[in-house]
Amino acid sequence: METDEALVAAWRDGDKRAGSRLFARHFEPIARFFYSKVQTGVEDLVQRTFLALVERSEHLPEGVPVRAYLFGIARKLLLRRFRDQYRDGIFDGDTVSVADLGESPSALVDRREHLQLLYQALRALPLELQIVVELFYWESYPAPAIAAALELPEGTVRSRLRRARELLGDHLRALAPAPGLAEATLHDLERWARELRDHLGRA
Repeated sequence: METDEALVAAWRDGDKRAGSRLFARHFEPIARFFYSKVQTGVEDLVQRTFLALVERSEHLPEGVPVRAYLFGIARKLLLRRFRDQYRDGIFDGDTVSVADLGESPSALVDRREHLQLLYQALRALPLELQIVVELFYWESYPAPAIAAALELPEGTVRSRLRRARELLGDHLRALAPAPGLAEATLHDLERWARELRDHLGRA
């Protein structure tokens, strides 16, 4: 199988089939990134993410996988969208959540209480915390890889992960119809996070 780097280079040189293969390889996780945060415009955001990749392909940071770099581009596009949309100064990704913005991302078809509860709690996290949680639990990136993808210090990523877990627990307990449901979700958080990832967007 051709490497992502080889496909990017071929696409930059005009090979559209290489671009199509790269798109097919990484479309699902990048689309899922946006589906969990916005209600409309996902296809446009995904296309802009891949176009930005090929436009910057001569300057890809060494040692950062292409998919991780795509997530970094996706984050910047998402932040730009929200800043453009909320020009009155209320938007701050460190404090404002998708739920605060009134966004209604992709519906969750699976009706299991654990997944519904976790999805609500995830959307209640400040946007920057939601992003690192998803990269950690959904994409299985360790803190150094997340730091490289998002162009952040590793210490910042680790502190965001710690804070995100604390807030996630708080939100789960506040939202759960019964205390036992929140604790059961937290106890097996990795499993429920993976199942939420797999079910997201299957409306």
